[in-house]
Amino acid sequence: MTQHIIHPIAHICTDLSSKFGIPRQSGLVPELEGTIVFEPAYRNPDALRGLENYSHIWLIWHFSEGFASAKPEGRYDGHEEAAEHPAWSPTVRPPKLDGNTRVGVFATRSPNRPNSLGLSVVKIEGIELDSADGPVIHVSGVDLMDGTPIFDIKPYMPYTESIPDASRGIGRLRSVETLKVEIPAEWAERLPEGKTEALRAILELDPRPGYQDDPSRIYGFPFAGKEVKFRVKAGTAIVVSIE
Repeated sequence: MTQHIIHPIAHICTDLSSKFGIPRQSGLVPELEGTIVFEPAYRNPDALRGLENYSHIWLIWHFSEGFASAKPEGRYDGHEEAAEHPAWSPTVRPPKLDGNTRVGVFATRSPNRPNSLGLSVVKIEGIELDSADGPVIHVSGVDLMDGTPIFDIKPYMPYTESIPDASRGIGRLRSVETLKVEIPAEWAERLPEGKTEALRAILELDPRPGYQDDPSRIYGFPFAGKEVKFRVKAGTAIVVSIE
């Protein structure tokens, strides 16, 4: 069997340093920003020539840290499977189906797949050609953990890649339900400037697994250099501390 070796061309810097809290698809939280930093061998501004003519790009990346799973404080240690599982499984249990129903891996975007490759479309917010790290791309709407390796970047072309009447598959099986969010002022003021709305949007999407619904359980995750803790009661995510 022929072996194919690919190398990361870049990595992305984001405010999410753990799997929990990462949106399940790109674009769901437009407020989440990131910076694509190229590896030294690819820090050539000519490689980005013409990219300013596009509004969005595709990122092909590696699920280097497994699934974006919930982590209640001290009592829950993540999703059932890791991205780097030694043997691939033909079926997986998507959180969209409450994590209890198995479907074919190729009918999902689960990281538990033969090559652990991810695909995201993000918005270009700016291109900086002469930063301290060489050329970088500032993007928004990210669904990647800080440090995620990126294998390739391609421009998004709406004339051929936007299909409004395409069927939605698993996305049709459960309605998108959002939470109300309460971030008391005493905690919000501990966040870096401009990060409150991004945190609110993450919590609105309910990052817990579908089968977790204990109002007494405290969940925690790192965000923007802080540790955010919250609980969910009666359809409301309540931030209880930001340290």
